[in-house]
Amino acid sequence: MIVDLPASTISRVQKTLVTIREEGGVVALGRVLTLIISTSHGEEEEAIEAANDASREHPMRVIVVSTAPGGDDEEPRLDAQIRVGGDAGASEVILLRAYGDTASDEEGLVTGLLLPDAPVVVWWPGRAPEVVAESALGRIAQRRITDAASQPNPRQSIVDLAETYQPGDTDFAWTRLTLWRTQLAAVLDQPPYEPVTEVRVDGAPDSPSTLLLAAWLRLQLQVPVLNELTRGNGSSGIHGVRLVRPSGPIVLERAVVDVATLTQPDQPTHDLSLPRRSLRDCLAEELRRLDPDDLFGEVVKQGVRQLAEPVEN
Repeated sequence: MIVDLPASTISRVQKTLVTIREEGGVVALGRVLTLIISTSHGEEEEAIEAANDASREHPMRVIVVSTAPGGDDEEPRLDAQIRVGGDAGASEVILLRAYGDTASDEEGLVTGLLLPDAPVVVWWPGRAPEVVAESALGRIAQRRITDAASQPNPRQSIVDLAETYQPGDTDFAWTRLTLWRTQLAAVLDQPPYEPVTEVRVDGAPDSPSTLLLAAWLRLQLQVPVLNELTRGNGSSGIHGVRLVRPSGPIVLERAVVDVATLTQPDQPTHDLSLPRRSLRDCLAEELRRLDPDDLFGEVVKQGVRQLAEPVEN
């Protein structure tokens, strides 16, 4: 069910939610968190779809704050929409399209709609504030999710995050590495247990995940890591990882979409499923933990910086 509330107020939205709950039996009981999505006009639906899918694993209230970039000269207005039932997955979606001065107070728009005593997570699927922890929405959230791939300069945004990181910050560029990190850790957990002497990570020039993977390997292995930016096979993202050991190199390379080839000394070549992760998968994974991701913090603050430093012997 979708209820449109044009030229509305937050008070009217609250009263409508109560009415829907009383008449239709839609309740907020069982909601484990409030997810706030901060986006721009016309870019809401993809994020809402991902949130609806993720809500089947994490029942939640979704509040979408949609503003128009550079729209300060518009007439102040708030158009709201409430989605419940089949149009909202296992969540309830409140879409707030703000215009003019109404859009200047994002915190004020959402405060009265937050679930009581429930954690707050904020997600910027597009352009994010320079310092998310100090933004209007970031100040009220336990977790703050950005997506470096959506920024004008994806790799630089990770470097900038190293300077502004606060516990609770995270980025989908890191979440997209989960399968890569799992495969590499599994390979190194098998005989002959030799030390890695050097690493090479290849990826597209606009791939922030390539930078984070190189930083993670540099931090964990404390060996030289070459982060090579190549067009490779023409695909985006990470192209491959090469781990050099005395017995020979281990190569994990993704030459075709969703499939990676693992090559090791004295072993047959293996094809592994290594799909590119969807927004739904990334969001669902991030919502599984509401405490700070300490490893991500170390990789961003230390690993990225160490890439430019020589290894101490």
